[in-house]
Amino acid sequence: MSADVTIEAYDGDRGDLLWSFRLAEDSETNLVGYLARGRVWVARGEDSAVVGHLQADTDGSRWEVLNTAVAEHRRGEGIGRRLLDRAVSEARADGARRVVLATATADIGNLRFYQRCGFRMERVVPDAFTPETGYPEPVEIDGIPLRDAVWFAMDL
Repeated sequence: MSADVTIEAYDGDRGDLLWSFRLAEDSETNLVGYLARGRVWVARGEDSAVVGHLQADTDGSRWEVLNTAVAEHRRGEGIGRRLLDRAVSEARADGARRVVLATATADIGNLRFYQRCGFRMERVVPDAFTPETGYPEPVEIDGIPLRDAVWFAMDL
C-alpha cells in the first residue's frame, strides 16, 4: 500500500485531469459526454502531483463509477484500490444501496482487480466498444480486441 499518497475530493477544473481520464477512456466523444458529471477524487503523491483519479455519479440509491485510472508509473501500489474504497465509503455514507461500474471484457487486469475489490459480474454488453458507440477501431488490450463490456456491482 502506498503510504505517500493521499486521496481527496477534487473540485478543480477537470480539464486539468484529462491525461488521467484518457488512460481509461478511448472515446473522446464519450469522455466529453460524462466529464462534468458526478464527483471526482484524486490520489496525490507526496509532491502533491495527481497520480490517479476516480469519478462517480449517483441517482440516489445507486452510484456508478464512470472513470478511474492510475498513472502507469504508480500502478501496483494499491492506489486504485484506495480510490475505489473511498468511493464505496462515500456511497455508503450517502445511503446508496449499490455501486456499479463497467469495464472492457478484454481488460483482464481490470476484471481481476474489480473482483478482488469485492465486485461481482452482472452482465455482458456485446459490442459496447464500436465506432457506432464512439470508439476507434481497432483497439486491442494485451492482444484482445476491445468489443464487449462487463458490468460489475457491489451491494452495500
